[in-house]
Amino acid sequence: MNKTPEEIALEKLRARLTKKFHKACADYGLIADGDHILIGLSGGKDSLALVEFLGKRAQVYVPRFQVTAVHIRVKERDYHSDLSYLEDFCARVRVPFVVRDTEIARRASSLEDAASGYSLEVKGKETKEKHPCFLCSWYRRKALLDVAKELGCNKIALGHHKDDLIETLLMNLIFQGSVSTIPPLLQMEKMPLQMIRPLCLIEEKDIATYAEMSRYEKQLKLCPLEKVSSRVQVKGLLSQLEELNPNVRDSIWGAMENIKVDYLPKKV
Repeated sequence: MNKTPEEIALEKLRARLTKKFHKACADYGLIADGDHILIGLSGGKDSLALVEFLGKRAQVYVPRFQVTAVHIRVKERDYHSDLSYLEDFCARVRVPFVVRDTEIARRASSLEDAASGYSLEVKGKETKEKHPCFLCSWYRRKALLDVAKELGCNKIALGHHKDDLIETLLMNLIFQGSVSTIPPLLQMEKMPLQMIRPLCLIEEKDIATYAEMSRYEKQLKLCPLEKVSSRVQVKGLLSQLEELNPNVRDSIWGAMENIKVDYLPKKV
């Protein structure tokens, strides 16, 4: 049976993204024999792609590892996901699926708190924050850690792509005064658990195209702060830089792996 041009295009794109996925896993040592990887499945295009690629990779004989997907629901945030779709999606790529609920401190759940700022007690240290995205992220991450411990997972896979890492680098440069980003592999300090990001070499536009061609179902996401964050502004900045240099993402990525410390300021 002859394939349609759309089917051929999808196969080519899948092959290209799979190659980058495998390269990231190999270059940064993201998967090892005996791993049990917990996948954070929000329901967005990035996490769906992560479940698909990891699920298919887990069916290859070497290395042998397990995967489980978890969807974290935050009670105070109006995020709506079709759980039946997520469950069916995971079943198609033979990935077990679980759902867990978490709750954000009431005092940080309003937009008024976002404007006025608030304090959060984290591990005995008071942290001043002006944005509720911090708390939403922090409680989601805490729930992921709890599920990983419950299921005996040694790694948590998150759907951050190449643009996420580059944007974080720019945000840290601009707002934090540091040369740092979210790494492909991060060893947690106080627990035998690693965070991995297997999509780190894939650009967001390619994931968006793949999601559309694969007919991923879009989940309803209603976050009142989604379009007003600093990351949205940095996305715009990155687009401007792309006009200056069409390969700017590759250049910035290369710079992260080619830091020449001898040519940076040093205090004596």
